[in-house]
Amino acid sequence: MTDAIRYEKGQDQIVVLTIDMPDQSANTMNAVYREAMADCVARLVADKDSIAGVIITSAKKTFFAGGDLNELITVGKPQAKTFYEMVLILKGQLRTLETLGKPVVAAINGAALGGGWEICLACHHRVALDNSSVQIGLPEVTLGLLPGGGGVVRMVRMLGLEKALPYLLEGKKVRPQQALQAGLVDELAVDRDELLAKARAWIVANPTVKQPWDVSGYQIPGGTPSHPKVAQMLAITPSILRSKTQGCMPAPEKILCAAVEGAQVDFDTAQLIETRYFTELTTGQVAKNMIGTFWFQLNEINAGGSRPADFAPYVTKKVGVLGAGMMGAGIAYVSAVAGIDVVLKDITLAAAEKGKAHSAVLLDKKVARGQLSAEQRDATLARIKTSEQDADLAGCDLIIEAVFEDRELKAKVSSAAQKVVGADAVIASNTSTLPISGLATAVPDQSKFIGLHFFSPVDKMPLVEIIKGANTSDETLARGFDFVLQIRKTPIVVNDSRGFFTSRVFGTFTNEGIAMLGEGITASMIETEARKAGMPIGPLAISDEVSLSLMSHIRQQTAKDLQAEGKPLTVHPAFAVIDLLLNEYKRPGKAAGGGFYEYPAGGQKQLWPGLKARFEKADGQISPQDVRDRLLFVQAIETVRCVEEGVLQSTADANIGSIFGIGFAAWTGGALQFINQYGVKDFVARAQYLAEQYGERFTPPALLLEKAAKGALF
Repeated sequence: MTDAIRYEKGQDQIVVLTIDMPDQSANTMNAVYREAMADCVARLVADKDSIAGVIITSAKKTFFAGGDLNELITVGKPQAKTFYEMVLILKGQLRTLETLGKPVVAAINGAALGGGWEICLACHHRVALDNSSVQIGLPEVTLGLLPGGGGVVRMVRMLGLEKALPYLLEGKKVRPQQALQAGLVDELAVDRDELLAKARAWIVANPTVKQPWDVSGYQIPGGTPSHPKVAQMLAITPSILRSKTQGCMPAPEKILCAAVEGAQVDFDTAQLIETRYFTELTTGQVAKNMIGTFWFQLNEINAGGSRPADFAPYVTKKVGVLGAGMMGAGIAYVSAVAGIDVVLKDITLAAAEKGKAHSAVLLDKKVARGQLSAEQRDATLARIKTSEQDADLAGCDLIIEAVFEDRELKAKVSSAAQKVVGADAVIASNTSTLPISGLATAVPDQSKFIGLHFFSPVDKMPLVEIIKGANTSDETLARGFDFVLQIRKTPIVVNDSRGFFTSRVFGTFTNEGIAMLGEGITASMIETEARKAGMPIGPLAISDEVSLSLMSHIRQQTAKDLQAEGKPLTVHPAFAVIDLLLNEYKRPGKAAGGGFYEYPAGGQKQLWPGLKARFEKADGQISPQDVRDRLLFVQAIETVRCVEEGVLQSTADANIGSIFGIGFAAWTGGALQFINQYGVKDFVARAQYLAEQYGERFTPPALLLEKAAKGALF
């Protein structure tokens, strides 16, 4: 008997199973767990006549974390049969527990996600600790998997198809109060003692109990797929799903199949269906890509993988934000929400007040949704002080400049703020393209200057790109990193260069789409294939959002800077198209009323009909695969160049940065993982073909050729 699950029978004949996996900070469904659970279940069956009931709880801070991803990421097609059989054994243990004939209660003392929630679902009653750290849900879909421990089968039988699908398809997670309202848990408790007391009391009151689905005459809530109302919903669900995933993400589609097919058969057959789909996803490449990046690499980053190690954690107390436009207002909001005092400064007090109003709107929405009390909203807003005076920045330990992309303006406001805050404060710029080493010359101590590049909209985008200038000190970098974690964002660290990493790579995506339009390729095909490749939005639509006038302005600033260094600007075929739209057709983008798209008031945006007449050529069409590959390959190749030039220092920063910052196709696991999973040699061959057909920007960089020759991965 291992000590991974403690088996303790009290004088009241109730057995408490306490899961406490040795040498792990969280409980997971690995081989040690499976062996321990097998022992416990066998013992419960043997002792059945002398026990009153069972309570399952955890000795860890969390209840149970789910499947062991270290194990899941290694399961390939050759291991499919063994894996399938192992999953059925694991599910068999939970099935024995719920059909024991004795009441089984989950005492949920911490987060119960994935496999942890599946254990709770196999219990007859669920009591959760009413604490904001407790989360309940099935997030497997976010890692390219499905809930394979009975989660699909039991959620559908408990809630019905319609109510279960958001938890299964979107990985929706809920806090205890929401879980109680949704009927996922039955009771809440204020502390551990009450948790166990309520569990015991329920066992005493319910000596004989069965799962609803094991009672004869049971019917799925809301009806089976043949019920007219459910059939109507299911008729449109696949097309809604397909429009979201574009077929790039197999997990949501397999979850829908497992849920619908499982709802039409008995419990045990539904379990087999779920296990087959689970095995198919686990052994597939997309799940490997997503687990590697969204779990292992993201955790590596958030644990400080790119942070200089020799400095104590720094807590920012007061931040000064220069410029109250969309970016500045967003930075002020996320800082205030994280409990930091903010001075939001603009040229006029009215402009600063307008920036603060952005926070009020976002907070009001949270109050309306019941996520925040009116007092909490007022306290958060009170942390933002608006000003038009530099003197009000006194006492700030961090200044973030978020004004227009103009070098002289940025230098002016940064220098004025630095004079007020003094030598200890860190001065940061939220520039998206201008090199940090150049901007740093505006302050006396360049070691205290850093880039903190936020993405729009700041309240929603999870990434901040931290840019280390030529003279930025490690201490300043550590402070910048700590601030990003403090405002609950994910930091990636890059070295200084024009456009850094994300803007450079993002620029290749938009330019490639625009260049294809210039070649005569149909605009709708470019946009559609971008989404089929896994990009959240097409290159023409996103260019309208950014605005062609801003793209042109950045290009002019770059040309000016390069001229000063005695270097020419590389001309891209997209430039001519942008100039035509701006100068001849007067279509600078969405904010100005139209760009590549038309924006009718109150209607859906649609591609500007003029594109067809002015650009499309009957003989300019290429294969859909070439369109998709051009858009993904051009970004992956630019990412390799960033590694080669030392702009990027880690694969994790590259993969997470490409997905969280610029929306690179999530199914790939990121720009470098896209190359790994494609096969480095095959990627090189395909890139060479694209270079011959479409231009030298697809030529594989030396580092890529070197990796291919060695058979090495990124």
